Amino acid sequence: MIYLDHNASTPIDPAVREAMLPYLADFHGNPSSSHQAGRPMRQAVDKARRQVAGFLGAESEEIIFTASGTEANNHVIKGVADRLKDRGRHIVTSAVEHPAVTNPCRYLADRGYEVTFVAVDSMGRVESAAVIDAIRSDTILVSIMHANNEVGTIQPIAEIAKFARSRGIYVHTDAAQTCGKIPTRVDDLGVDFLSIAGHKLYAPQGIGALYVRSGIEIEPLLHGAGHEDGRRAGTEAVPAIVALGEAVALAGDHLANADAMRRLRDRLYDGLTSTLGDSVVLLGHPELRLPNTLAIGFRDRIGAEILAKCPDICASTGAACHASVRKRSAVLAAMDVPEAVAFGAIRLSVGRTTTLEEIDRAVDLLSSAVRASVVSSTS
Repeated sequence: MIYLDHNASTPIDPAVREAMLPYLADFHGNPSSSHQAGRPMRQAVDKARRQVAGFLGAESEEIIFTASGTEANNHVIKGVADRLKDRGRHIVTSAVEHPAVTNPCRYLADRGYEVTFVAVDSMGRVESAAVIDAIRSDTILVSIMHANNEVGTIQPIAEIAKFARSRGIYVHTDAAQTCGKIPTRVDDLGVDFLSIAGHKLYAPQGIGALYVRSGIEIEPLLHGAGHEDGRRAGTEAVPAIVALGEAVALAGDHLANADAMRRLRDRLYDGLTSTLGDSVVLLGHPELRLPNTLAIGFRDRIGAEILAKCPDICASTGAACHASVRKRSAVLAAMDVPEAVAFGAIRLSVGRTTTLEEIDRAVDLLSSAVRASVVSSTS
């Protein structure tokens, strides 16, 4: 198996697995309990909170543990909307957000809020000026992802945040794809909220975190007992929280190795273009993109059919192409990628464990599959 789908989910790092094992086997107390079984669990949660805060350049009390990045996004969008509904009911986001942002916004739109989906250019990048122009007197939140999950394009968050916050408007960024790949220090980005998904940075699935800038109060998404200082009800999942803490500690070390992933990504692209020529079309920004992400479209081909011919490669497609329907992803549609290219879109995302041998083998397999594929008509 050649795993080139790290943007979908990463393997658990061995050090992360080792860190969480004692809290699966040896400790079992409730972290809210003050007795001797609960205290080690509380200490483990507190340590992980410090680790996540340190990674983001935040304070420990600004970190809320969640069950996923999706929950963190929902918490911010719905929580801000509920808390500030008397001040305004307008939210600004982009046309290329993950469904974990887009769908909560649509949920609110069905309930009397207004949402502006700012368009992006052909490389998937939103112009900061366009976001600024969309802001109104009744805007309460701007939510723009740090980098796109499909094409890897990095957004100008700091520029957007500087203007929005000068107008007293909260700014949120979904950093699920960027943590551990590019710097995500909250003060450098200037954001009020930031979402993390553990399984995107070598922690297990089912754990995430939300940064909330000190002094900001929003409505909880989950109501119950007073967990997470009353901000997120539900007994903390200690093994997963410990894993996330260890994962971000390792991520800080691996940030310096971004160039290694970039070289693998570029070797993959260069190998495909040298073999297939201009039938390979780069999607996303050529420079302002994640170091591990290669989104390409094979012109006049079907991405799903290409991957079907490469069962040893794990990757994602950028379009739904079945016998009865052909549809570009929402991101590629927002970028106005031509159907002849979009239908052949594949996202290849490398990770820490990807090897040169795997890259070269993937080039051979994909090239052979493209040559063997039937030229598709988009009519």
